[in-house]
Amino acid sequence: QVQLVESGGGLVQAGGSLRLSCAAAGRTFNRYIMGWFRQAPGKEREFVAGIGWRGTTLYADSVKGRFIISRDNAKNTVFLQMNILEPEDTAVYYCAADTSEFIIKTIVAAYNYWGQGTQVTVSS
Repeated sequence: QVQLVESGGGLVQAGGSLRLSCAAAGRTFNRYIMGWFRQAPGKEREFVAGIGWRGTTLYADSVKGRFIISRDNAKNTVFLQMNILEPEDTAVYYCAADTSEFIIKTIVAAYNYWGQGTQVTVSS
């Protein structure tokens, strides 16, 4: 069983920055693929960024160059640094863990553990 707890969401003006954190409880965190997804009202949950256990990263085109995903295996934590935020980034952001694969996947079904989500609101 893996428990994930996100933090760091909030309200920010367009052009600003936020840093999300996701603390994981699990003995083999350093072997997990970790991902960030987001879901805006009325829309499907979508992939934002993922990081492999060796630090390989993958980003959605919409956030490439603005967001940075990183992990601290010693602290069982994954981060999402979000810069140059846009109103279109407004959504609930979810942390997710894929404990069974070695390749970063972009589909929701590939991840078997999820956090409760944290709201990010970007005002124009």
